[in-house]
Amino acid sequence: MIINTSDIKHIYLATGYVDMRKSIDGLALIVSMEFDLDVMDGSLFIFTKRARNRIKMLYYDFNGFWLFFKRLEQGKFKVHKNPKSSARIIDERQLRWLLEGLEIDQKFAHKSVENRLII
Repeated sequence: MIINTSDIKHIYLATGYVDMRKSIDGLALIVSMEFDLDVMDGSLFIFTKRARNRIKMLYYDFNGFWLFFKRLEQGKFKVHKNPKSSARIIDERQLRWLLEGLEIDQKFAHKSVENRLII
């Protein structure tokens, strides 16, 4: 992946659809006005269009915005629409699944182990 996800604070997936003609300013306005989030806090924001064959990702690093765009030649991104436009937090593994065309909620994926004491 082109983004170093270790530098990203949070990864937000927009549950509604956006007009893919929107660029940095339009997407930043959605983040701040609709999601009530700070677009410049080092988080990655992901948006899809209604047909789910295009995706845009907005990220602010220390001195400017990055806008990533991906168009699938076949198939669709597995994003489930929520009638209420909101942002869902996903993790790095779910981001990889999404970009590979998989469901972000894998039923049979192994759960991450958090701070386990081994004796």
